[in-house]
Amino acid sequence: LDTADHLLSKPDDAEFAARTISGWLTRYVKSDKPQGGEAIEHVRVMETGEGKFQNAVQAGRHRMFADEPESVGGMDSGPSPYDFLSIALGACTAMTLRLYAAHKKLDIGRISVDVSHAKIHASDCEECSEAERAGGGKIDRFERVISVDGDVPADLHDKLLEIADKCPVHRTLEAGAKVRSSVRAS
Repeated sequence: LDTADHLLSKPDDAEFAARTISGWLTRYVKSDKPQGGEAIEHVRVMETGEGKFQNAVQAGRHRMFADEPESVGGMDSGPSPYDFLSIALGACTAMTLRLYAAHKKLDIGRISVDVSHAKIHASDCEECSEAERAGGGKIDRFERVISVDGDVPADLHDKLLEIADKCPVHRTLEAGAKVRSSVRAS
């Protein structure tokens, strides 16, 4: 920070200082509870007024940011909306598999799920129905790769994939969802 001004007006200097302070603070402030204030029973998303896309997100007691990458005009201060959807799918998949493994007393080790999202041309979608491919346009495709640390026999892989497809978020994405919206003046 030898070239920084006292206001840290350069974004790189401000970010470096924030990371340094945050790293130092975690050594002295211990918390086994998630950060946040009063819990709410739904998810609230509100613009922060910072940047073009940044939103403050509150889910229960948990607080975070949603944003878009710098490449599309955001500040990259949090996951994008599609990242959050991918997070939901990955977390639900891991939790569903963990419940199954515990129920069946399977030692499958630690589970991790990598999820990527892309918009692809319907005509390029091998797993889509003929009607979906003929409809043209683009569709959303989530690619999910499940990793387990344990020594899992190959014949169990198909069963794990079958169970992963039973995760509630996966089923919602596959079936589609209805969204009801209203406007409230505050």
